[in-house]
Amino acid sequence: MMVNSPLLRIEKLSKNFGGLRVIHNLSLLIPKNQIIGLIGPNGAGKTTLLNLLSGFEKPDEGQIFFHNHSLHAMQPYQIARLGIGRTFQIVKPFIGMTVLENAMIGALGQNQSFPQAQKNAMEILDLLELMYVKDLKADHLTLSDKKRLEIARALSIRPQLLLLDEVMAGLRPTEIDRMIPTLKDFQERYSLTIIMIEHHMRAIMACCDHVVVLHQGEKLAEDTPKKIQNHPEVIKIYLGTGVC
Repeated sequence: MMVNSPLLRIEKLSKNFGGLRVIHNLSLLIPKNQIIGLIGPNGAGKTTLLNLLSGFEKPDEGQIFFHNHSLHAMQPYQIARLGIGRTFQIVKPFIGMTVLENAMIGALGQNQSFPQAQKNAMEILDLLELMYVKDLKADHLTLSDKKRLEIARALSIRPQLLLLDEVMAGLRPTEIDRMIPTLKDFQERYSLTIIMIEHHMRAIMACCDHVVVLHQGEKLAEDTPKKIQNHPEVIKIYLGTGVC
């Protein structure tokens, strides 16, 4: 992928846990205003990569640059303030708080006033079709709505880069169909760059401009969704035959 002025630059990144190699010598350039799919078998290093990008893990080797600003030794809250938001595989809303209060937390952490944080949160909840549950406690939501709330919380910091970790996992096909245009809509509305881990290839094909395939912590391939879908090594290692 040729990028003139990347938003994110990953250089020779490596991460081990004990004797287990999880990310090895990985280099990527992530452009502005695109949706990048991150796919690969379980254990390929996808979530670890998001943890490294958001500061929840520290690399053993290599560098990460966001707007040419090194993220080395920065804490997650500092990285969030730079403009990187993320979701987690297992949704963990603040269950004693309402949906609206959950969506306001990130904005308040960005030192917005309470009225401004509430206004921004309501705008995001409206976009994610959650206004009808804004006054409910978060633990009363369906899984689909909890996934949307997880996105709302990540969006509340007004990120430039959004990291999505399997936001469609566990959803029914109709819920996935509902989520796809939502992702594309807020990517365009907020001029976001999105890196999304996803196992639903239909969603990857519909959402992504570019796809990166990881295998055993290394980059196996990167290309357009259509070319990745027909890549012989990707089919052999991950997709299998009969993928549509």
